[in-house]
Amino acid sequence: MFRLGLIINPLAGVGGPAGLKGSDGADTAAEALRRGSELRASDRAQRTLQWVAKTFDSSSIALVTGIGSMGEDVARGCGFSPRLVGEQHIGQTTPEDTEQAAMAMVDQGVDLLLFVGGDGTARNICNAVPASQPVLGVPAGVKMQSGVYAITPEAAGELIVQLIRGNLVDIRLQEVRDIDEEALRRGKVTSRYYGELLVPQAGQFVQQVKSGGREVEELVLQDIAETLLEEMEDDCLYIIGPGSTTAGLMEVMGLDNTLLGVDLIRNRQLLASDVAASGIERTLEEHQGAVKIVITPIGGQGILLGRGNQQLTPSILNRVGRDNLIVVATKTKITDLSGRPLLVDSNDPQLDEALAGYIPVLTGYRDRILYPVGHGIYSTSYGAT
Repeated sequence: MFRLGLIINPLAGVGGPAGLKGSDGADTAAEALRRGSELRASDRAQRTLQWVAKTFDSSSIALVTGIGSMGEDVARGCGFSPRLVGEQHIGQTTPEDTEQAAMAMVDQGVDLLLFVGGDGTARNICNAVPASQPVLGVPAGVKMQSGVYAITPEAAGELIVQLIRGNLVDIRLQEVRDIDEEALRRGKVTSRYYGELLVPQAGQFVQQVKSGGREVEELVLQDIAETLLEEMEDDCLYIIGPGSTTAGLMEVMGLDNTLLGVDLIRNRQLLASDVAASGIERTLEEHQGAVKIVITPIGGQGILLGRGNQQLTPSILNRVGRDNLIVVATKTKITDLSGRPLLVDSNDPQLDEALAGYIPVLTGYRDRILYPVGHGIYSTSYGAT
């Protein structure tokens, strides 16, 4: 019987839609909830367990998990009868709760420790488990610098299926990295190495460690910016996503930019800076004209939606529509993917499927390429199901 440990950080990712650049700390989580953000980690855990349950009866898996929101609620909802560790939580869970649960699951001898969270959660797991303990993350956070996560909840489920089947699944050490959130909110990106975790690998189900830009491509960014300026429509609302590439475009246009936030432009003027999902929604309600979203994939990972830009919620993306996404990237960033598709993980599987396929990518002055977008476990093709 396969012994699976499950730890959910219920607050993971709650700061993303609120534009808070992360969810670390009780005060940040409370502020995100006050701004109307919804908890999403449990839903993502459920998607993983449901994927496994499609292939294996729950009685064939010994599931060990935390009490209540740390895993029990989701496990029982998916038909499992889990063994519980830890104590009942009153109020928000803490990093100490995660670490204690992880240590207890190691003592229980789990074959794989599955955790749902972000880079802060990965740090907690790294603090608590020995180097020999296999782990796998289900991405639910905001920053997502580490290489210990499956690309989507379904991809995590498929890796577990392959392990249970006894397929040949490689396992290797992957970096745990995290960003200083306070510095991040001031526009400074400081990524720090915290250790390594032993992670199963198969196909392209696990995301890469985020890579920073290795070269300054000012001329390319200027060419992209000039194309965007020429093509900008009067009275169209442009939602500018985060990233160094889009920051370079804003600089060329002479506009202030939030490096890791979302800004709004209309008639080539800055309308609002560092806008949360609720602010975007309000603006969309007031704006009667066309709307376009300018986004760029994360370097090294190729993730287009669902990491660092959770302000672009499924509701906003559905309202704007796939045809109004403007994807910008230098050819170096695309080449560095080595043929891997761009990935979408919006927390809405139906939307992710609708976004899959080939999409134009603006790579220079009036220079576009068609590049594949994948979703779910369909990361090795252009996204067809």
